[in-house]
Amino acid sequence: MIGYISDNLLIPILDFFYGLVPSYGLAIVALTIVIRLALFPLSAGSIRSARRMRIAQPVMQKRQAEIKSRYANDPQKQQEELGKLMNEFGSPLSGCLPLLVQMPILFALFATLRGSPFADVPYLVNVKVLPSDQIATVEPKPFTSARHSIFVTETDHVPIVASLPGGTKLGTGDAAQINLQTLSGENFNSVLSQYKEGQKFAPKWKVTKGEEFAKVSAEGLVTAISPGDATVEGKIPGLAAKSGFLFIKALGQVGFYVDGAINWDIAILVGGFGLTLLISQALSGRGMPVNPQQSTANKITPVMITGMFLFFPLPAGVLLYMVIANIFQALQTFLLSREALPENLQKILNDQLTQQSKGTVIATSTTGGTSERLPFEPKSGK
Repeated sequence: MIGYISDNLLIPILDFFYGLVPSYGLAIVALTIVIRLALFPLSAGSIRSARRMRIAQPVMQKRQAEIKSRYANDPQKQQEELGKLMNEFGSPLSGCLPLLVQMPILFALFATLRGSPFADVPYLVNVKVLPSDQIATVEPKPFTSARHSIFVTETDHVPIVASLPGGTKLGTGDAAQINLQTLSGENFNSVLSQYKEGQKFAPKWKVTKGEEFAKVSAEGLVTAISPGDATVEGKIPGLAAKSGFLFIKALGQVGFYVDGAINWDIAILVGGFGLTLLISQALSGRGMPVNPQQSTANKITPVMITGMFLFFPLPAGVLLYMVIANIFQALQTFLLSREALPENLQKILNDQLTQQSKGTVIATSTTGGTSERLPFEPKSGK
């Protein structure tokens, strides 16, 4: 499904925007905004549900406990009353369905930006080498990788898969050709020969794991050396992997710290992601009672995620998408936080804010005086 959405929805949109403005950086921004606008109703449902549950949860928990205690000996009545409670406030799971519906599109968008034309595309084949006397007992199972749409020009791209007709299990001394081909079976090299600069997209083969067990030629011919597991990679250069955008040196660039040098454009993108995530989370609590635990989590989580992405291998183009998506999410959260609540929830919210305000005043007046004795202080000797 991910590949189908990418090939038939996202890449055509990408082609359209690149045709308007020949910049893959701007195409990423436009594609992100279009997809986020299309998913606005679904994501808005999740944000609304989360906001309402945050208000209603304390009251729901209290009433659920009362219902379970009151009707402990009458399960049928208990379920009936709990159902009424859900009808009044809504189910805590109601915000999950919109999120689940939009996930395939977001995953497809993420996968699209990690591949051609924005980054080099690797095809990984895990080969198992067996002793020659055992391979005869193994039933061949043809192998076909996931497909990737490979851009050979700014306007031409073709879905390509890697295949091993005889399977990934080889006997010692055997050889097998890994075929890169279209879905119709046409060889990738034949496709490249139809374009003037097609050969610059020829795959580069290497063994990334288990060099003592297998080797691979420049044409993708795998030769089994000795029993063991090996991983063979064929990497196809991305058309725009080295294209820059604004302060980004290359959209396909991966890594904050590479070969002893800091990539400051990656650092800026990761920092922008963390900042926009922090702002989005802060806006989600706008107008709500202060929850110390939640506030702490909202501050720590962006820092942890940002630190992780500093060393997680994501192309600059993907990080650009994540920053734009966070900005859009923050704007959406701000707009939805201004929506009027249902009357019953607004009353609960007003009560919560009033109680918190009174609690703050009492705490201030208590700590402001000197006559109160703390529990661990000795009694006065008067």
